[in-house]
Amino acid sequence: MIRTFALLLLTTSACWAQSPQVVDIPSRPGVTQRILVLTPDKPKAAVILFAGGDGGLTLEADGRIPKLSGNFLVRSRQLFADQGLTTVVIDAPSDKQSYPFLSGYRQTNDHVADVKAVIAWLRQQAKIPVWLIGTSRGTQSAAHVATRLPPADGGPDGIVLTASVVNDPRSRAVPEMALDRIRIPVLVAHHRQDSCRVCLYSDVPRLMERLTTPPRKELITFDGGISTGDPCEARAYHGFNGIESEVVQRIATWIMTP
Repeated sequence: MIRTFALLLLTTSACWAQSPQVVDIPSRPGVTQRILVLTPDKPKAAVILFAGGDGGLTLEADGRIPKLSGNFLVRSRQLFADQGLTTVVIDAPSDKQSYPFLSGYRQTNDHVADVKAVIAWLRQQAKIPVWLIGTSRGTQSAAHVATRLPPADGGPDGIVLTASVVNDPRSRAVPEMALDRIRIPVLVAHHRQDSCRVCLYSDVPRLMERLTTPPRKELITFDGGISTGDPCEARAYHGFNGIESEVVQRIATWIMTP
């Protein structure tokens, strides 16, 4: 049984049709996948947001996000909803609610099954396209699912890769995946000054060259904003700090362009 927890949090945003919800979706035997859902009025598409790092939000039933709340996609969730997109923030599944959370798990069959369950649930709610959006390590989730799960088998209608992991000796970077299996639109968004060692902008062309089969692809490059602290963390250029609204608007426009 899918459990839904309506939050008491009220919003003044005119585009919301309901308060945010926390939903537990059965994904594998004895396992549930918890998500936070923001549903605007008359949504045009749905997006599932994959945080970077270890991906463990430890999302609580009342909607509180104890971990990774400052991640670019997590902190920008309202901006996506304001663009008319049903917005889902995905946590680690119930059997991965402790360290290392999604680390070492993002490119597994179980992770694909968890995401497939969320996509199916969204398609039960409304007949709208469902996209995956990952940032940093989250791009490894979004890209891997796209290589394993075509739309005809319950996969996404498109993916967006922001601050992609493009060169990493310790895990399979996105350009090393079987990208020739992808037959859906792919948007790549990257900050020109991203200085995270596994996400350098100078390595992005290799990713774009590997994307030979999507029916539509584009690289959108961003500049400006504010960079503080660790270059691989969310408040650096790596996390599009200070330009979140611009980045989200460009992504939403691309998703909703035929």
